[in-house]
Amino acid sequence: MAELIAAFNERLEEVEAYLDMLRILEQAAQSGRPRFRDIDQPITVKQQKILYSSVYLQLYNLVESTMTSCVDAIAQAATIDPRWQAGDLSPELRKEWVRFTAKTHTELTPKNRLDHALELCQHLVSERPISSFSIEKSGGGNWDDDAIEKISKRLGLNLQVSQPVKSNIKRRLKDDLGPLGLVKKFRNQLAHGSISFSECAEEDTVAWLVDIKDKTASYLREVVTHFDSYIETHKYLVPESRPA
Repeated sequence: MAELIAAFNERLEEVEAYLDMLRILEQAAQSGRPRFRDIDQPITVKQQKILYSSVYLQLYNLVESTMTSCVDAIAQAATIDPRWQAGDLSPELRKEWVRFTAKTHTELTPKNRLDHALELCQHLVSERPISSFSIEKSGGGNWDDDAIEKISKRLGLNLQVSQPVKSNIKRRLKDDLGPLGLVKKFRNQLAHGSISFSECAEEDTVAWLVDIKDKTASYLREVVTHFDSYIETHKYLVPESRPA
């Protein structure tokens, strides 16, 4: 699943390109208030901070897009071979398939709930192949390292992140939160209007933002690698159904 790595790298390059621009802006500010050539109006400190705060939005976009791609890739992989049936799925993924097919976690009328239960029953009795399905993910704005670990465990994926990377992502940096916790917090505060863009990055420097990016990217890169290995080794199937 090289496309998972490629998609992650593409999104990360966008964040890094933006940070490169901020670094140039910050360096220019050391010699006075930076300004665009041939324009008299300089860039204000407030405008700089507004630009800095956007990094949290971009990093959260990187986290959510990465995890959405990884989780969706598992559901897609489980439907590749038309010979695979519900009994071929691992217990964890079979539960996700039942959750989707029978709508067990959706509010339904008694009639609709019966209809979905009958559809599931018919699917099993007829020994149909796995139908297309999706895996329920974390709600919008909830992705951080705890949520990533939770869904990995739910899918039967043994997420063993290297100790240096794990230490960095769990280390409390500010407000008793680690890097991903801060990214989630500031993204949500900005999205809900509970903090202004200039307030969000009031104390931040480019070096601080780069450090948050580095720790986030290192963690996500290992997560993507584990999801890729999970799919390539067919861990979403019971051992006896995995291709040799």
